[in-house]
Amino acid sequence: MAVSDIETRAKTPTHDVVLYPDNKTLPLPIPRAGRFNASKAALAMADLLMVTIALVVAAWVNAHLNPDDPTTRAQYTGLALVSLPLWPAAFTQQLLYRARYLSRRVDEMVRVVRAVSIGMLLTTGLSILVKVEIGRYWLLIAWIMVVSLTVAERLVARSLFDRARRNGSMLRPVLIAGRNAEGKLVRDMLEADPSLGYRFEGFVEDIVETQPGESPLAMLGDPSKVIRAIETVGSSSIIIAATAIDIGTSNRLIRALTEYGVHVELSSTLCDIAAHRLTIRPVGRMPMMYIEPVMRTGWRPRAKRMFDIVVAGIVLLLTLPIMAAAAIAIKVSSSGPVLFRQPRVGCDGNLFEMLKLRTMVVDAEDLLADLLPHTQSTGPLFKMRDDPRITKVGRILRKLSIDELPQLLTVIRGDMSLVGPRPALPREAETWDKELHNRLRVKPGITGMWQVKGRSDTDHDSLYAQLDLYYVDNWSLLTDLTILARTIPVVLSSKGQY
Repeated sequence: MAVSDIETRAKTPTHDVVLYPDNKTLPLPIPRAGRFNASKAALAMADLLMVTIALVVAAWVNAHLNPDDPTTRAQYTGLALVSLPLWPAAFTQQLLYRARYLSRRVDEMVRVVRAVSIGMLLTTGLSILVKVEIGRYWLLIAWIMVVSLTVAERLVARSLFDRARRNGSMLRPVLIAGRNAEGKLVRDMLEADPSLGYRFEGFVEDIVETQPGESPLAMLGDPSKVIRAIETVGSSSIIIAATAIDIGTSNRLIRALTEYGVHVELSSTLCDIAAHRLTIRPVGRMPMMYIEPVMRTGWRPRAKRMFDIVVAGIVLLLTLPIMAAAAIAIKVSSSGPVLFRQPRVGCDGNLFEMLKLRTMVVDAEDLLADLLPHTQSTGPLFKMRDDPRITKVGRILRKLSIDELPQLLTVIRGDMSLVGPRPALPREAETWDKELHNRLRVKPGITGMWQVKGRSDTDHDSLYAQLDLYYVDNWSLLTDLTILARTIPVVLSSKGQY
């Protein structure tokens, strides 16, 4: 009996699944029909509700701001209700109910804006048919209202979906074709981050081990057997590790699986390359992936510098009373200077003096040697959740990130940026390998990807090798704005700060 090499996890933990009584090629089954998706239906209803509320509110706002409009509030409200059947078509046309097109928040928001614009155009066309004259003010107010409410609703929905996935719900069961290094890397990634939306069910291998006396079964070369394997574990998706399968087998398998209605994804050897840098274009019979080079020259760094100066200056002025109160509390509660000064490694390896409000006792560095055995870090950084060197006032300042505010002066001075890799100590840099030194290509930042991914809870390997290098390789102004926006709730929640 031929036995497939599918390593199951959810339904039948870590044992082989018997699929066939022999090695015969089975005919391809009939393609399956689409399944009802309750979460998509709920999302569509939420979208329609937001559109309804926005259009009705827009009619009320227009009546108060533009009383000279000959079209009454009741007419606008009636037009809005009549136009409701058009909106799901606009949202569907922009693929807003297909998760694979909405992996990034920015992609979803762009599609929402496009869908709302299409919906407003359809509503304008409908107004001509029903003979309701619409004004420009109502049109503008309605567009702003629909975009605002729908974006807010989508952000809430995304947060709820992410939470459900982290709790093990709403996950798409998936098989991985190929158990080579690439296939295992994909598995580890899916298992480490449930918010990606997948539940790993097992591997499908090219050559399957058989009973003594039987010939080996090339499972991936027989699409019908792969489809049976997919049905066995109740999956509708498969990820193919590109380096695990030859071109001919890959083409035959993808053709058969997509014909059957299976969701097929093809991994690549690229890792830590941001999606916005990739462009797929046809070259002959093959789709080629073009990777945009990193742009650290021209107007972009100048725009980043200008942004740093303006935002840091504004925040510094607004927080001066807070820093003054913190300085008084530090001076009253413990002896020593208000500011803590420490050399850090900056852009191109240049040392600079970083400023913070002092949160530890004056002789903190002298006490460090006795505490090193208690570190909770796997790297050169010392981390201790209940560090006895931290003062009572300092613990509060750290929890609220107030101790970081003097770094705004360092940003204005030009040694740091608002967003960038974490400013490293010289002794940390001495432990880096050659690749990790690439993080010195840009200025360190007050916040960064390490901040929004867990701060002190992030271990050394992911902190540097993954987060900092990813930022350096894929930097953009939009990335900076996204990180700054995500830093605010992290700071307010005091996540990972100690």
